[in-house]
Amino acid sequence: MSDTFETGPTVGTVYGIPPQPPIAENTRVLDAGALRIGVEYRDVTPDDLRAAYAGDAGQLAELEEKSPVGGFADEGVSVHVFDAEDGHEYLRFDLFDGEPHYHYNHRPGPDGEVVNNVVPFDVTAGGDMLAWAFGRLRTRLPEMLTKAGGVDLAAKVDAALLEPVLTEAQAMAVVARAAYRRAAGA
Repeated sequence: MSDTFETGPTVGTVYGIPPQPPIAENTRVLDAGALRIGVEYRDVTPDDLRAAYAGDAGQLAELEEKSPVGGFADEGVSVHVFDAEDGHEYLRFDLFDGEPHYHYNHRPGPDGEVVNNVVPFDVTAGGDMLAWAFGRLRTRLPEMLTKAGGVDLAAKVDAALLEPVLTEAQAMAVVARAAYRRAAGA
């Protein structure tokens, strides 16, 4: 079976830079066996993105090249799916207000090349992305991990360990989104 058939066609945009790393003090991480699920409220600004990639001239150049006029700016809850063993983030759901999307984030290749596939989310077709994302984590996680290059991790997903963690993480995401919107007066 070919990789294309197993993982499906690539949709969205592939970046040669990894997603902006989560901010540890803003991220609650829950253990789920071989996985860790993180919930973070993020306020992404062009300056923060430039600072995140400032240590790598090539990544910074790609960020600047692919950024819209004025830079990327958005905010909302992010849900992270990490390998518990080494912390690699394979999947991220950015439940953002302006441009919700999700990431298939492969491990760096042998020469350090990055494959960060960003897929836009259509709220008209998919509804509330928060509910949609947790639905995918419950029903499609092994397939999504495989698409992100995490076939070995996908084989280790333990649904019995995962479900209570997803229930807690989803409740945390709902609270984080509501708390921000209340504070912002939205």
